[in-house]
Amino acid sequence: MAADALAAPAPVALSLQQGVPLRRRVYSAGGWILCGLALAILSAAMVWILALVFIRGLGALSPELFTTITQGTGGGLLNAIEGTAVLSFGALLLAIPFGVGAGIYVSEYRHGYWAPTIRLLSDILVGVPSIVLGYVGYVTMVEWLGWSFSVAAGSITVSVICLPYICRTTELALQQVPGDLREAAFALGCDEKRVIFRICLPAALPAILTGILLALAISVGETAPLLYTAGWSNYLWDGRLTQSPIGYLTYAIWTFISEPFESAHQLAYAAAFLVTTFVLIVHVVSRFVFERDRH
Repeated sequence: MAADALAAPAPVALSLQQGVPLRRRVYSAGGWILCGLALAILSAAMVWILALVFIRGLGALSPELFTTITQGTGGGLLNAIEGTAVLSFGALLLAIPFGVGAGIYVSEYRHGYWAPTIRLLSDILVGVPSIVLGYVGYVTMVEWLGWSFSVAAGSITVSVICLPYICRTTELALQQVPGDLREAAFALGCDEKRVIFRICLPAALPAILTGILLALAISVGETAPLLYTAGWSNYLWDGRLTQSPIGYLTYAIWTFISEPFESAHQLAYAAAFLVTTFVLIVHVVSRFVFERDRH
């Protein structure tokens, strides 16, 4: 009797054990189906956007586009291409030293008083809308400092947008450096400064470069902050940092697409193609650098 009583619950336990894998398989299948649908929707949207930009953009390309400046709602985009290069170079020139320096401090002195504060401010800065930064740049530099629409105002504003991305990328890259390298360097008598700049920083350089390239892509694609700070110019840059507006590609997209002229639409399509192509190239290069560093 005792043996039968002990053996009675066995079929119930067996059925429960058989039911759990079935339920998990159903949940797993449902999850994979939802993931597949989400991937299909995102892929279709991406393909549609790229196809639209490339088809219309390629049709709008011409040699005059790269050799002539914008003339009203026609002409070329030489001034906008040059302006985008100047603004992006200026933004990175300002953002890289401060961003990499902040990332080094947050990573290597993470137990200090200022490291959590810098990390928190960096996270907050990522979430601030770019148009708000453009408004602040307009109030402080264009109006208060009297720089007017200029390269300096636009580059500084865009550098503030790029700064947190470079900072966090540098921090994460340095944290991936094996601790054995640091311990070995200290064991050989290296001081902390030498360990950071001669051991850790070169080892993390590919990942840091990836963050810088992503910041470059962000700077090329910005529009709202530049509307408030860089303005627009149909002419080539005259070399002045202040009191001189400058053209850029995203302005051509934002403005000319709403004009009722076919020539303006062609400039907008061509500008969208150039910006998208450049951003895609930057992302591919950054992925290549990242993957090569991993292997």
